[in-house]
Amino acid sequence: MKYMILIYEPESAFEGEVGERRLTDIVGKHMALAAELTEAGIQLGGAGLQPAHTATTIRTDAAGGQALHDGPFAETHEQLGGYYLIEVANLDEAIAIGKRVPVAPGGKVEVRPLMDHD
Repeated sequence: MKYMILIYEPESAFEGEVGERRLTDIVGKHMALAAELTEAGIQLGGAGLQPAHTATTIRTDAAGGQALHDGPFAETHEQLGGYYLIEVANLDEAIAIGKRVPVAPGGKVEVRPLMDHD
C-alpha cells in the first residue's frame, strides 16, 4: 500500500546560524534515509518544499467560484516542509519509517495512506 509521510516543522527552527547548522544536519539525514529507502525499493518519491510564504492557496466556494490567497491553507506554528511517498505492506511499516524521518525540534510527521484507484 502507498503512504505519504508528511513533515511539519516550525520554519523558525532553521533561522540564524544555529538553524543553518541544524538544516545541514537534517538534510544530510534525509539524504541518507532516502538513499536507504530507494535502495530497498520502498521510496517512490519525495521532496522538500519551499518556505510556506511561497505557497498559493486556491479556495473554491459552494458555487464553484475560486479565489487565490497567498500562503498555505492552514496557518499553524508548523509548516508542511516536505514529504516521502513510499510503498510498504501495511501501516505499521509506514509508521516505522515515519519514526525515522528527521525533524527539527517541535516538528511532526504525519503518515497517511493514499487512496487506491486501481
